[in-house]
Amino acid sequence: MKTRVLTLLLLLPCTAVAQDQRPADVTDETIAEGKTLYNGAGLCMACHGPTARGIPNLGADLTDSEWLHSDGTFEGILETIVQGVGPDASSTGAAMPPGGGGRLSEAQLRAVTAYVWSLTHEGSDKD
Repeated sequence: MKTRVLTLLLLLPCTAVAQDQRPADVTDETIAEGKTLYNGAGLCMACHGPTARGIPNLGADLTDSEWLHSDGTFEGILETIVQGVGPDASSTGAAMPPGGGGRLSEAQLRAVTAYVWSLTHEGSDKD
């Protein structure tokens, strides 16, 4: 019994690190592309602001550790961006249309997701 407990305790730190590791889709290049799209064609900045810290009564802060519509994983953030958030589910009452309202390709949506993911992981630069 002691061996099983010790084995589980030894595995816990490894699991925590693995969950916070950079997903394969998140590279320095995709983060940079995502930031450009966030501030331009993705239309994200209009509601979440130029620093992604949110705009009161419009878009949530994307730089804090509180995820309102996702678990904060790359795939969870991507799902929220792709599906959007209806006004009834939104914390502000403002809807986020599917794809954020921009007409982005799947690759571009993944790049925006990489940028948003990076805002709360790896101590990335938020400005």
